[in-house]
Amino acid sequence: MNNAIRPVSDLRNNFADISKTVHETGKPVFLTKNGFGDMVVLSMEAYENMQFESEIYIKLKEAEKETKLSERRFSAKEVLSELKGAINV
Repeated sequence: MNNAIRPVSDLRNNFADISKTVHETGKPVFLTKNGFGDMVVLSMEAYENMQFESEIYIKLKEAEKETKLSERRFSAKEVLSELKGAINV
């Protein structure tokens, strides 16, 4: 049984199957209680990836806001040169 929506009782009764599902698919399993959404189970790897993507999104939004405060723009060549200098390549 590899459904993405399951009753919360399956967490106790079918933990191994839920664990296998989230690890193999990388997708969450949604748990319901009395027919309503209650919890989401996600593998650590998928959670960390989600956090990383969220951090990137936040940083891109911050950079977008910064561009509105300045008229200065950098070419790809300038950015690459600056990055190489920062990592001593």
